[in-house]
Amino acid sequence: MPELPEVEVVRRGVAEHAVGRTLSSVEVLHPRAVRRHVPGPADFAGRLAGRCLSAARRRGKYLWLELGDEGSSREATLLSGGEALVVHLGMSGQLLVQPGDNPDEKHLRVRLRFADGGPELRFVDQRTFGGLHLADLVEVDGIALPKPVAHIAPDPLEQVFDPAAVAARLRARRTGIKRALLDQSLVSGVGNIYADEALWRAKLHWARPTASLTRPKIRELFDAVTAVMQEALHAGGTSFDALYVNVNGESGYFDRSLAVYGQAGRPCRRCGASVRRDAFMNRSSYTCPVCQPKPRNAHP
Repeated sequence: MPELPEVEVVRRGVAEHAVGRTLSSVEVLHPRAVRRHVPGPADFAGRLAGRCLSAARRRGKYLWLELGDEGSSREATLLSGGEALVVHLGMSGQLLVQPGDNPDEKHLRVRLRFADGGPELRFVDQRTFGGLHLADLVEVDGIALPKPVAHIAPDPLEQVFDPAAVAARLRARRTGIKRALLDQSLVSGVGNIYADEALWRAKLHWARPTASLTRPKIRELFDAVTAVMQEALHAGGTSFDALYVNVNGESGYFDRSLAVYGQAGRPCRRCGASVRRDAFMNRSSYTCPVCQPKPRNAHP
């Protein structure tokens, strides 16, 4: 599943190649790709035709394109009740910028053409777990968010992210630190890969009780979360297969820099001990047993 860095790489590509352009037509090639748009494919395509993509936004793993009317400012559009095209990448969704005469991808689900006749935006999804839908924008703490995203907490790369406030809420939880990191109502955008990497950098076991953490240690952890995400962004994200790519179809290469995630049985880069894999919430957690010893009062 793409995490924050991968979604941000896609957002930046869409911002560069599609924002400021007006849609001429939308073609839905598989109805499942717009299943979250309850009125159906025809309504989806009809409401997008003639709209301008005014901004590409993201919070955590959620991506959306603000819609405007040609000639209207973004501020005027938001004041009149804004709308957004919300993109769920799911397990295998891709947003690709392609010349209109390029052959269709095997798993092309939605095609967005532009009035300028330039490259089109294509939603490709092999497993069809992802999709597109329209949603109203609502104001949350001065920020315009699609209604389905309104309950999601700010992510560590946002200016409004408040480490002190999050630390206080985190310490009040009665759970393990990794479960807390994956709680999107507490902090968004942190998934399995980057949680494991950040915990390794902060020398914390995934089952360490949140109530036992000091504020300085929590700050160290969030510094590690921010650092590993910024490094992943610089590398174009983490690609384990051909399903995650940027808008140009290129894979990221941060998987070459992973210290513990997916490294079971290999030596820890810091101490040389063999990296351990544990079952965790129907997934896996990877730790160094020496650098990240399991606490006696561990949470399952």
